Amino acid sequence: MPERESASPQHDPDARLGDLFENLPDPTQQIPTVDNTPPPPGSRRAAREAARSSNPQAPDPAPVESSEPEDLSTRAVPVAPAAAVAREEVAGERAATSDAAPDTAVSTDDARPAGAGGGLEDLFQAHSDEDAGGRAPTKKKRRTGCLVALIIVLAVVGGIAAGGVWVWNTYRDQISDALGWGEPADWESGIATGEVLVTIKDGDTGSPVSTALHEAGVTRTDEVFYDYLVDEGLSVTFYPGIYRLQEKMTAEAALEALQDPANKLENSASVGEGATIESSLPGMAESLGMPIEDLQAAVDADPATYGVDAQSLEGWLFPAVYTFDPGVTAEQVIQRMVDRTRESLAAAGVPAGDEQRVLTIASIIQREGLTADFPKVSRVIQNRLDIDMKLQMDSTAQYGYGSLHEGVVSSSAEALEDDNLWNTYFHTGLPITPIASSSDAAIDAAMHPADGPWLYFVTVNLATGETQFSVTYEEHLQGVDKWEKWCQENPDGGCSAG
Repeated sequence: MPERESASPQHDPDARLGDLFENLPDPTQQIPTVDNTPPPPGSRRAAREAARSSNPQAPDPAPVESSEPEDLSTRAVPVAPAAAVAREEVAGERAATSDAAPDTAVSTDDARPAGAGGGLEDLFQAHSDEDAGGRAPTKKKRRTGCLVALIIVLAVVGGIAAGGVWVWNTYRDQISDALGWGEPADWESGIATGEVLVTIKDGDTGSPVSTALHEAGVTRTDEVFYDYLVDEGLSVTFYPGIYRLQEKMTAEAALEALQDPANKLENSASVGEGATIESSLPGMAESLGMPIEDLQAAVDADPATYGVDAQSLEGWLFPAVYTFDPGVTAEQVIQRMVDRTRESLAAAGVPAGDEQRVLTIASIIQREGLTADFPKVSRVIQNRLDIDMKLQMDSTAQYGYGSLHEGVVSSSAEALEDDNLWNTYFHTGLPITPIASSSDAAIDAAMHPADGPWLYFVTVNLATGETQFSVTYEEHLQGVDKWEKWCQENPDGGCSAG
C-alpha cells in the first residue's frame, strides 16, 4: 500500500498537496529549452543562483533524464519544503509583477494553463473579492463624506468672508477711525503754502469759524478747528474782518494766524456768493470801519448813478473779497463792486442791454443748485420760459417773502402763496430783479445752458447736494419721495424750519 494510504487520519498538509497534484492534467512531452531570462526575485531559481554564487564549490543538482514522461502523481515530494517553496514562488512572482508594472492589475487565473485546477494561491490566500466584502463602497463613501465636509467648510468660510466684506464696505470709515487707520483730521505741521482770505463775521464763534477755515482750504476737515478749541479748553473771541492765511495749516497754526493783527486786512470788505445786499452790508460796514448808514445810502441811490439800468442794485454787487485804499467812500465801494460784475458779464459774452435778464437767471441758478449742476438748472429755467410754464423756484418765493436767509430749503405755505413780484409760484416768467449776487460760474451757465429736455429738478440729499433732473412730472414725484424720505431720516438737515 502506498505510504499516503497508511497515514493516520490526522490533518496532513501533505494530503492536501497530493489532492492538488492528482487534479492536474496529464503532462505533455516538452522539449527543454534554455531560459536566459533573469529569475524573478524570490523564486527557487533565484535562490539556487544566489546559493551557487555564495558557495561555488557546491555541485550542481544532477539532471533528471527520462525517456518517458514523469508521473507527477507518484513522485515523492517533501511536504513542508514544497509548501514553503510554493509560497516563496508566489511571493516572488508577485514581487516581480509589482516591480515590472506597479499600476497594472494581473490576474493569476489568466496565468494558469487551460484546464488547470486550483493553484497554491487558492490554498494560502483568499480571493480579494471575498476578503473585501464591501470595503470598496466604504472607501467611496468616505471620499463622498470628505467632499461634503469640505463643501460645508468652504461655505462657512465663504459666508464669513462675505459678511466681513459687507461690514468693511458699510462701516469702513468708522472702523478705520476706531482703529486709527483713517485719514488724519489735521494737516501735518510745516506743509502750509499759498495764501487765502478768510472772512470772519460779527458774532462768529468757534463752529462757524471752523467751517469758514475748511471752506477756504485752510484746515483739512470741517470740525478739526472747533475740536481743537474744545480739546484744549480755549475760549477765544473772534473779531470780524478779512484775514490772510495759508492753505493746509494745522488748527493750532490757524488760530495763531487769526489772533495775529498783522494778518487782518485793513479797509477790506467781502460779498458772498448767493448773498443779498441786506445780508452783506453789516459785514462790509464792520470790516471797513464805515457807518452802515453810509453804505445803505449808497446802495439806495439811483442805480443809474453806477451805470445800471434797473430798479435796484440787487444782484449787481459781485461776490468777492475787496481791499480799498484808506479814506475810501461808500459810493466808491459800491462802484467797485458793480464794475467787477460788468467784467464777469463781458467775459460770459452777455450782449449789451441783456445784463439784467442774465443776472436774474444767474441769481436763481446760484441759489438753487450746486456749481456742477448750474448748466442743467439753467436749462430747466430756459425750457420752462420757452413754454410759458411757471418757474416755481422756492428761492424766488423766499426772497419776495423775506425768508431767503433763514437757512432752510423748503418754503413756508405763506411764502408760496404771497402775491409779490418775485414769487414764481404765483407769477409766470422771471422775477422783476435778481434775488442774489451771482458768481462767474452762475453767470456763464445762464448764458450757456446744458442741452437737455428737463423740466423738473429736486435735491434729494442736502448733505451731498445730489440733485435729480426729470423730464416728466411722474419722474419728478419719485424724486420728491426720495427728498421727503431723506428729510424724515435727517430732521436736522435743513429741510424745513419746524
